[in-house]
Amino acid sequence: MQIVGYETTPGDRPAALRVAVDGHVEGVPLVAGTELAYTLGERHCAGASSDGSHESCDDPDAPYCYDHTYRWPCARCIGNCAMPVDACHEEHAVYLAAFAPDTFKVGVTRTWRLDERLREQGADRAAHIRTVEDGRRARQIEYGIADEIPDRVRVPTKIGGLDERVDDAAWRALVEQYDPIEEFDFDYGLTLDSRPVAETMATGTVVGTKGRVLLLDRGGTTYAVDMRDLVGYDVREEASDREVQSSLGAF
Repeated sequence: MQIVGYETTPGDRPAALRVAVDGHVEGVPLVAGTELAYTLGERHCAGASSDGSHESCDDPDAPYCYDHTYRWPCARCIGNCAMPVDACHEEHAVYLAAFAPDTFKVGVTRTWRLDERLREQGADRAAHIRTVEDGRRARQIEYGIADEIPDRVRVPTKIGGLDERVDDAAWRALVEQYDPIEEFDFDYGLTLDSRPVAETMATGTVVGTKGRVLLLDRGGTTYAVDMRDLVGYDVREEASDREVQSSLGAF
């Protein structure tokens, strides 16, 4: 068995880990209260998955080797391209997103995907600030704003604020500069008394997910797992007995 991917907010279904077994991919729902019991083994390329089937790869590069890495042409676009992807020609939204307590970013997405995209990132709040005719124009606007507001937020930064709330005064001061079209306030159903411990593991009781961060309770400690860090691991269906750092509240 190998963890070959994950799903954050796939439509009306819950978030899930994608596990390959004998050439087929199964979804493991990450619903609160679910018990996960996987022991991580060796890590290598997660191979390729399509229509529920899986092609394995033994290359040691993880989560994907060069041959199995998809290179999204829009990843670092600044609006100076020939719009090579069909999606570039669709209407786009430019947005601001907030991650507790006071980390903000600018981003773009197709207008119809705005709510989904924000949830995929685990945003706490957001504001739709511009609607434009295509992806190129959206990237140009994003690039201009990125001089003041970053266009990326690292997962460790998001984990660092999981037990906090958004600084409302700082967020309002930012948003009011842009006359927003629509605002969002997301609830992921998480109630945390203290900051989770960052860890890479797949054993524990699911507390919930926020973007690609999986929260697990184990031995009185809540752990935050970046699901991308699980991709590529061979796993055994048994609870891990590996010693992990505990929070002070566990003692």
